[in-house]
Amino acid sequence: MMRLAGAALAVVFAAACQCHVRIVQHATPTPHDIIALLKDPETEKVGRAVVSSTSGGSVELTHKRQATRIVVGQPPWAPFRFSRDQIDQLFGEALAALPPAPRHFLLYFEGGSNQLTPASEKLIAEILVFVRNRLVPDVTVVGHTDTTGAARDNIELARTWATMIRDRLVAAGLDSSLVSVVSHGEADLLVPTPDDTPNSRNRRVEVSVR
Repeated sequence: MMRLAGAALAVVFAAACQCHVRIVQHATPTPHDIIALLKDPETEKVGRAVVSSTSGGSVELTHKRQATRIVVGQPPWAPFRFSRDQIDQLFGEALAALPPAPRHFLLYFEGGSNQLTPASEKLIAEILVFVRNRLVPDVTVVGHTDTTGAARDNIELARTWATMIRDRLVAAGLDSSLVSVVSHGEADLLVPTPDDTPNSRNRRVEVSVR
């Protein structure tokens, strides 16, 4: 078990991507730095992280709970892996202080209409409960369309849908100052399709609560 006194601890969340962590050692550095890679709390995925030191050398972390140690004047250690208990012991307080992971709700429409599907109607109440349980909620309502019609018209259509959902949430008691509306039109398809292709999964509103 490595010594903890004076150590700088850091966790890296890298979901489906690669990030770079560079350790800058100061004139009066800590005895060592520990960098650990954990799964992203939102996506539950583990990406990659490259850890390098100003002393030279680098290592790549590719698995959850994989870590490296940097000692002053030395390159990073070869990657090693912590147990879950060790992660809790080393990083428990920092992880507990993190805000809850955001949640994304997808609302779909009945074919050719502005009416939500029955399953999506039920999600409205669930969204409200989730928002009310957040200490400082931040809600973004994003409208999306399929590729039928002109792209410019779809921007407006998606904004109309997003505004409609925002208004329903506000009417149910959500503070309007907490909610922002965004339109992506047909620019962010859930299911890639050619132009002028109707698709019910692309006709949607996403409510993101952070």
